[in-house]
Amino acid sequence: MEIQGKIIHVLPLQSGVGKASGKEWKKQDYVLETLDGQYPKKICFNLWGDNIDRIGLQVGEDVTVQIDIESREFNGRWYTEVRAWRVDRGLVSLSAPQQQVAPAPTPAGYAAPQPQGFDPLGSAPTMPASGLGAAPAAADDLPF
Repeated sequence: MEIQGKIIHVLPLQSGVGKASGKEWKKQDYVLETLDGQYPKKICFNLWGDNIDRIGLQVGEDVTVQIDIESREFNGRWYTEVRAWRVDRGLVSLSAPQQQVAPAPTPAGYAAPQPQGFDPLGSAPTMPASGLGAAPAAADDLPF
């Protein structure tokens, strides 16, 4: 998922040592204000580990952030984390031409069946050559 906006807060660095791994970890939260005109939203996201120093976000920067959203349950409560995995300085133009994708072909079995004698131009339907009341052909491919 992608969000764009301006960094308005850099929250204090958090760190600790993992119980199971014994490795040191660190994370830092940032608050981004979206550029949604009349109703901008504030979104708190975080960076982990070496990304904090490598990216080095500052208040006032315009950024485009690629994020993952994940929720976890602990003791009957749910906690949601918005984790950034890529940060680009500046805003990506939304008006840039998008790559066009050709529509997927429709499987032959999903084509709408046309009644026998159907004329797409709207003329009167025709009757099968066998006439009224004739038994269906043996090559009937109906699934029932």
